[in-house]
Amino acid sequence: MAPKVLIADKLSPAAVAIFKERGIEADVITDLKKDDLLKIVGEYDGIAVRSATKLTAEVIARATRLKVIGRAGIGVDNVDVPAATAAGIIVMNTPFGNSVTTAEHAIALMMALARELPAANASTQAGKWEKNRFMGVELTGKVLGLIGAGNIGAIVADRAKGLKMRVIAFDPYLSPERAKNLGIEKVELHDLLARADFVTLHTPLTAETRGIISADAIQRMKKGARLINCARGGLVDERALKAALDSGHLAGAALDVFEEEPAKENILFGSDKLVATPHLGASTAEAQEKVALQVAEQISDFLLTGAVTNALNMPSISAEEADKVRPWIELAQKLGLFCGQIIDTSVTDVEIAYEGGTGQLNTVALTQAVLAGLLKPALAQVNMVNAPVVAKERGIKVAEIKRDRAGIYESYIKVVTALADGTTRRVAGTVFSDGRPRLIQIRDINMDAEFASHMLYVINEDKPGMIGRLGTVLGEAKVNIANFNLGRAAPGADAIALVQIDGGVSETVLKDIRALPSVKQATLLNF
Repeated sequence: MAPKVLIADKLSPAAVAIFKERGIEADVITDLKKDDLLKIVGEYDGIAVRSATKLTAEVIARATRLKVIGRAGIGVDNVDVPAATAAGIIVMNTPFGNSVTTAEHAIALMMALARELPAANASTQAGKWEKNRFMGVELTGKVLGLIGAGNIGAIVADRAKGLKMRVIAFDPYLSPERAKNLGIEKVELHDLLARADFVTLHTPLTAETRGIISADAIQRMKKGARLINCARGGLVDERALKAALDSGHLAGAALDVFEEEPAKENILFGSDKLVATPHLGASTAEAQEKVALQVAEQISDFLLTGAVTNALNMPSISAEEADKVRPWIELAQKLGLFCGQIIDTSVTDVEIAYEGGTGQLNTVALTQAVLAGLLKPALAQVNMVNAPVVAKERGIKVAEIKRDRAGIYESYIKVVTALADGTTRRVAGTVFSDGRPRLIQIRDINMDAEFASHMLYVINEDKPGMIGRLGTVLGEAKVNIANFNLGRAAPGADAIALVQIDGGVSETVLKDIRALPSVKQATLLNF
């Protein structure tokens, strides 16, 4: 059955065309009331939205088929990302489609603010000719302070340098090398506030950034400075900003976003020192076309190939990478599932070793696959998206190790799970040239076994007659053996039998196997 996508907000018709060209059924149903959305959301594998549709925890709980949410734009304030993550739903945005448009709007607001253009326009059209009233300032030689130097901030910096401004930036994630390449100076926030003639915001709204332009921050700003915000309204304390404008501490502010939107009323409105626009940062024909096409491509790629692009709760996997990494993700998940089925107490730590070429793959995705497999026997709804969150909630510590080739295999993955009782479980596997995952080691005992839908895992003392007795129990129960793999640590020590069978076995049969002399463990594994 072809995947089905709901386009819940107005997107370019070109986005609908992309879905249809890719063989995906797309329903365009916009302006849905909450109750109507709740009724139909369970019918879809993907949803594309802009900012109008609210995908709350309640809506997500009804979306039993949903695999991916695509936001045509940057901000995901209208999507409950934690709820989506917990439900195993990927949330994507389109951070680059409107970057140029938003950056240009910030520059436009800065220019309008510097030359008091909105007030001058209103005055002139009112029949006044107040040439001496509107005394602006030049941008040339002024210091522009960027709070956030990501994609949009970098474009603003480039445009500002073209205007002969000096650019400084506060961004904890900005490396010195990147700052050097951008031709800007990386500074601390207090230094930026004290030095900048213009401060412009380009950071997402998070717990750390909410209210970053507080009353204290505004007081630290240079007297006569100007503030521009095209990012998120919650970044600025609007009451403190009003006080600074009224007192003359700040010469002006230009806001495209507000704490509450739509902002039909606001404490700042009415000030001739304010330039305000109704969240127009992404509002150009070019930007809307770009983000619509981008979200359609991203959702289509994920539903059809497993490629993950611009996800907020999942590592990116390109379409080209997806083909290469897919068998390794399958192996990683099965190694985790193997461990999850042979443990009978809680896991405290997971160590995943990527040996040889596997260390060059997308190990973040592989680790999430291991965790998904490990947790699945206890939590049926876990998947690669929500597995890291679930593991963290359960206090499971996760460590990755990458090493050059070790052993006879060019590339392999080894998973070691530490349990609350002080014991460990160890399993390793690789992918052969045919693309099929194989088990190569269990409890440090070398094996060579394919995964099968049903497998018996038996640990016993290495004593004569064990294989015959095991075969007899299975034969009497009319369980057909498809393959039999053996390994042992040393003569007379523990041995492992991994038996591929054509169907499951009852608990009675398992009890009979466990009752055999020298058997220490017998578990049915399902993959």
